[in-house]
Amino acid sequence: MNNKPTIHDIAKALEIDSSTVSRALNDSPRVTQSTKDKILAKAEELGYQRNMLASNLRKNITNTIGVVVPRISRHFFSSAIQGIEEMAYLAGYNVIICQSLEQLEREKKIVEGLVANRVDGLLISVSMETMNYDHLEVLKNSNIPLIFFDRHCDIPGFVNVLIDDFKGGFDATQHLISKGCKHIVHLSGPQELEIYKNRFEGYKAALKQNNLVFNKEYVISSRLMEQDGYISMQKLLAKNITIDAVFSANDLSAIGAMKYTKEQQIKIPEDIAFVGFSNEPISSVIEPSLTTIDQSGFEIGKIATELIFEHIAKKEVNQEAKTILIDTHLIERNSSKK
Repeated sequence: MNNKPTIHDIAKALEIDSSTVSRALNDSPRVTQSTKDKILAKAEELGYQRNMLASNLRKNITNTIGVVVPRISRHFFSSAIQGIEEMAYLAGYNVIICQSLEQLEREKKIVEGLVANRVDGLLISVSMETMNYDHLEVLKNSNIPLIFFDRHCDIPGFVNVLIDDFKGGFDATQHLISKGCKHIVHLSGPQELEIYKNRFEGYKAALKQNNLVFNKEYVISSRLMEQDGYISMQKLLAKNITIDAVFSANDLSAIGAMKYTKEQQIKIPEDIAFVGFSNEPISSVIEPSLTTIDQSGFEIGKIATELIFEHIAKKEVNQEAKTILIDTHLIERNSSKK
């Protein structure tokens, strides 16, 4: 029989009480150091392994945090997960990673499951469908700290770790204006989400600062998949309005729009220049390569994880609401090099 050794086996081998073994393994001051040393040596000799799950549950901790992202396949979220896992590993924590696929119902079930699995804290970037946060109330009731990252959520008593989307939108548009563009289209995400609202506001602010008229006809909102960019460009070019640049709120949509533009034999960047947002790996290898706004997912993941560990340590669920902004920077490539 290959039964795993227990504290009772250690106690029997040393002819001492099993409660003394338990105390020694938990580093209790009630056991002398010499006895602890004997017990630890015997435990190692017998190949004893502590049941960390049972031990942690008794202490009401699991050394696990939950992470919910819209799509793991997005470069930004995979980078954020790298940052999260690095910090978690250093802190001796495990990470459960789930994706909502931008669906509210799926997000609700994931949160329910993570609470049932007694995670010590939760990091979440909410789905595009998440317009109210009732399903996250259960975290408060279960004393589980929660931090939002990438996508802002306006709930009292919570922390948001975000990209400076307004500045990113402003810089993207300003870059196109500096290249002589005056008729700039904006492919936007759902305006119910703060990140896309802020990128849109940055776009408008840059137009205003340069005395360019904002025109609603130049703005199309979608879920920003590649196909959405393709269809949006099709619609815009069918209107026969003058377009000399496109700022897309993400790279995928920009790539779709560029694809349709090239099919129409329109030259990029000579006729229409393009800027995306998020610096997906594909944006540097497509032809022409895509100018984009880089956002450090890794940095966001690290900062959000450091904060969740602070909250777990302090057992703080209700925090003073605050927003931490991470800077962005523009990477110029061939799609805008006029």
